[in-house]
Amino acid sequence: MKIWQCTVCGYIHRGDEPPEKCPVCGVPASKFKEIDEADIPEKTPKPRKPRPAEPAQAEKGKTAPPPEPEPVVEETGLEKVKSILVKHHAHPVSVHSPNGLLPVVFLLWFGAWIFGNELLSKAAFINLIFVVLSLPIVLATGIFEWQKKYNGAMTLIFKIKITAAVLTTTSAVIGLVWYLIDPGVIHSPKAWVFILLNLVMLAAAGIAGHIGGKLVFKDL
Repeated sequence: MKIWQCTVCGYIHRGDEPPEKCPVCGVPASKFKEIDEADIPEKTPKPRKPRPAEPAQAEKGKTAPPPEPEPVVEETGLEKVKSILVKHHAHPVSVHSPNGLLPVVFLLWFGAWIFGNELLSKAAFINLIFVVLSLPIVLATGIFEWQKKYNGAMTLIFKIKITAAVLTTTSAVIGLVWYLIDPGVIHSPKAWVFILLNLVMLAAAGIAGHIGGKLVFKDL
């Protein structure tokens, strides 16, 4: 029997072929690699439940001593908070706010640029403020989920997601600061650069959201 390991989350599968999808992170069979028994990470065996003594032993008045259960290490402080947030899907929930507003921000900036409407640019700026304020929560819960649920795996899918998140955050902050320094930027010769910056922000958020959805709904 062959041994297969998921290159995303480390799940181990035994069989002649890898599973169609990883039951942990949902990646397809192409993401599995064949490994040797010696390459399997060591795991602490779970304590077995004590079984009642067999009839023959009971008749002799002998009972097998139950195995010593291993002490359960309870999480405290920040680690406990992380686990609670991951358990209750804090990241998928919190990410809806910026992901819902970013297309609106881009369309408002674009409309202000095309039509020269100052009201549209102000509306875009206000929406962008809410995006930037929500991003710290989104990033923090995303890191917690990556650490707890996926063991901090630095595979290609997570590198892309992390890069996209950084691009989204950086572009949003730059756009916000730029407008604060130069409120007329959308009507200046540099407006196309400003629009391009917001397009990068929107595209990066879309990529991060797409990958996050694949991981959550296991439909790769």
